[in-house]
Amino acid sequence: MPSRNTLKRFEPESMYHVYNRGVDKRIIFVDEKDYAVFLSFLKYALLTDESHKATDEVDANDLSSSERFNIRREGFKDKIQLVAYCLMPNHFHLLFFQDDFDAITRLMRSVATGYSVYFNKRHKRTGPLYEGRYKASKINSQEYWGHISRYIHLNPQDIGRDYKKYEFSSYKNYVGQRKSEWVNPALVMDGFNNVEEYIKFMQDNEQSHKEIKRLLANSKELE
Repeated sequence: MPSRNTLKRFEPESMYHVYNRGVDKRIIFVDEKDYAVFLSFLKYALLTDESHKATDEVDANDLSSSERFNIRREGFKDKIQLVAYCLMPNHFHLLFFQDDFDAITRLMRSVATGYSVYFNKRHKRTGPLYEGRYKASKINSQEYWGHISRYIHLNPQDIGRDYKKYEFSSYKNYVGQRKSEWVNPALVMDGFNNVEEYIKFMQDNEQSHKEIKRLLANSKELE
């Protein structure tokens, strides 16, 4: 019988917490350039041609022209939304709401493969970068969307960083300090009356990191 994290069925109109880490827990983001390239793969996937031309969010130097073409032709716009994210030195967390049943599968194939090729070339290494395929937990209850976003945004605390100032997460998008066309906090923020309420929610210690991990462990995992 396959373990529950080997299932490969995704459902449309659903929220998923997607995550993975480096093989043997090794570093997958060495410096700011690595973080920028990974985010650029996401940006090119999620921005339309028109919005890309109208904003300065994407540095064309981060990806080759062929990489930009290959990921853009997948046509992810209006098929999947990035709701929250946090990139850590040896792992990443992404919160997606997908409209099409295979949007996450196709997007992660493009982003994870493209980044792995880039990383191995830049850092002169060979072999797998990640600890197997990414994992994905379906967040069945809308009640928990906010809790999962908080869990994702609190990750920098694990390495002694201030989550409020951490540059490689979507927290600043949630509290109005940054706006990005490719990140949509609205699905979570609609559950709060205002930004101040979300800030207080983040600071609330009733639902600890460990409790959120328990909720995730009890959710349905996909790989």
